[in-house]
Amino acid sequence: MWNRLLAWGRDAFYITQWASDYSTNTLRQDATAGLTVGVMLIPQGMAYAVIAGVPPIYGLYAGLVPLLTYPLFGSSRQLALGPVAIDMLIVAAGIGALAQAGTDRYVALAILLTALVGLLQMAMGAMKLGFVANLLSRPVIAGLTSAASFIIGASQLGNLLGVELGRSQYVHVLLQEAAQNAGNTHLLTLGIGLACVAVLLGLPRWLPRVPEALVVVAGGALAGWFFELNQHGVEVIGTIPTGLPGPEAWSSSLSELNSLIPAAVTLALVQFMKDISLGRIFATRHGYTINANRELMGIGAGNLFGSLFQSIPASGSFSRSAVNDQAGAKSPLANVFAAGVVALTLLFLTPLFYYLPMPVLAAIIIVAGASLIDVRELRSLFKARRRDGYIALFTAACTLFIGIQEGILLGIAASVVAVLFRISRPNVAELGHVPGTRRFRDMDRFEQAVRMKDIMMLRVDASFSFANAEYFKDFILEKSEREGRSVEVVVVDGSSINDLDTTAIEALFSVVEALDEDDIDLHLAGLIGPVREVVRRSGLHALLGEDRFHLDTHEAVVRVLERWDAEDGGDRVARYFDTTEPGKKEATPAAS
Repeated sequence: MWNRLLAWGRDAFYITQWASDYSTNTLRQDATAGLTVGVMLIPQGMAYAVIAGVPPIYGLYAGLVPLLTYPLFGSSRQLALGPVAIDMLIVAAGIGALAQAGTDRYVALAILLTALVGLLQMAMGAMKLGFVANLLSRPVIAGLTSAASFIIGASQLGNLLGVELGRSQYVHVLLQEAAQNAGNTHLLTLGIGLACVAVLLGLPRWLPRVPEALVVVAGGALAGWFFELNQHGVEVIGTIPTGLPGPEAWSSSLSELNSLIPAAVTLALVQFMKDISLGRIFATRHGYTINANRELMGIGAGNLFGSLFQSIPASGSFSRSAVNDQAGAKSPLANVFAAGVVALTLLFLTPLFYYLPMPVLAAIIIVAGASLIDVRELRSLFKARRRDGYIALFTAACTLFIGIQEGILLGIAASVVAVLFRISRPNVAELGHVPGTRRFRDMDRFEQAVRMKDIMMLRVDASFSFANAEYFKDFILEKSEREGRSVEVVVVDGSSINDLDTTAIEALFSVVEALDEDDIDLHLAGLIGPVREVVRRSGLHALLGEDRFHLDTHEAVVRVLERWDAEDGGDRVARYFDTTEPGKKEATPAAS
């Protein structure tokens, strides 16, 4: 019984995987990294809470329980948790239509959304659904983050200009309202915001080790107090509650739960995909592996238990994780030290933020949003596969002009359609014999490959299924009809066909029937075991006969040439083998 409990504990809590090897030196490195990230998290947490439409204090609450919970379950040793700009954007989009930003009901819905996200992620982890991360392909993530950068920046125009603007997830709406209210711009507010943007952009170049966000927050709060900026029309944060958040139960109705489910599903997937991508980067760099299902459990537990202590959604941060790694983090325990910094701030330092001007937070948000634009990623997508680049642009456009959740769903749909199109139009290569070898290669890619006389060699580079059966059938028939030469045999290299469904079998029967009418024999070579079994059970093997099935293309050619030699007394086999001897480069006499 005790051994079973120990085994369950090792499976449930990933901390058991690394705690046994923990050392004093590792503790020191984690403490250094955690303190560094914690200092960075304070201004970012407050700023990102503003994006979500909740008071800044809730950004600090998100830096407590989720960071304390993740080390128990999560498998990434460098991932730094907390509020993230793109997550907050999804929160605002999902709740904005249900309640007025900043109200008690809005805050309650944000916390309830956090709980739903956590429950979904933990359920997915328990059911081993880590593979669903593949739904959000790299182009979709690239398009989403690029569009989010513009939405995040536009959402802060009101705080930057010192004017009251409506909340919206549509960039064109925000820009239009800002243009209409440009005449009411509060110049002092704008000046403070632009100065902070300049400092945030300049400090990393001049003093890369100095936390620029903390500098502008400290400087802004000091200036706000000394110059009494709130008396001169500059909006300040105001009173922030002191103390740690207490446990509170969720309060909601069934209709509210139903309304939050789309946003919860979207956020759960986006968080997981982002975190698993980040985790894999650090795991590869440091030579360990991460478990997708454990990551779901870690992030989900952080959100679920965090929501009980008034936390908004938390996940892995790109910037803070990079700092965590650079500062020497060796285990998830670095998150605990970061949470300690936030806890001390909540207990003793929140009064210092009373005079912090809102344009300071707006500047932090705008610079953070701009950092999401990754032109190199978009270029690499277009360079590697142009179709993926267009999917990224399509996702970005839909996110900007239709909506965040809609953009993600349409991006996923575009990726699925692209995959289905690729499957339905597989690469069917015509093979030619490479003189001096027994190999057959794609004639469009190998100049030395020579077409066999009277024999058409084809290779299907995909699973053969209902999605592409008709295409393959039409390709063979049209190819045999269009060829300006006589074709007596079609040999299909099926070594790359790893699946065969009933629709594909039916198409093969049609191909055989159509080719027989033109006195063309169909031969299949290199079929793997499971595919051969399907062929036998379907009756196709009996229809064609054993002599139409071969181990590989070389054997298929030899058997066809032997039959022809037996019929007319030719010497095609001898000439074929003569041109397959090592060192022979001339075209085979059996080729045209």
